[in-house]
Amino acid sequence: MILDFADEATEDIFHGNRSKAARRCLPPGLWPAARRKLDRLNRAREPRELADPPGNRLEALKGHYAGYFSIRINDQYRIVFRFERSDARDVQIVDYH
Repeated sequence: MILDFADEATEDIFHGNRSKAARRCLPPGLWPAARRKLDRLNRAREPRELADPPGNRLEALKGHYAGYFSIRINDQYRIVFRFERSDARDVQIVDYH
């Protein structure tokens, strides 16, 4: 389950709120894909459940994001999160380019 978000924009996209912050964070055309992936993350009990489908490209991150995982929305945007016990924390959509 998603326990918390790192920013208001990602939380707004998850809940379907068309806020200004959400529009700045991610182009609205990508919201359906982002919401599907956030819904799946909300149901996941551990990161490896997100490895399928392979298009998610689940990755354990390094450097500044050590301890975090990511799944891809597309080539440019990712959902970054960490797992604590069986819950997702600090969930955020980031522009990786």
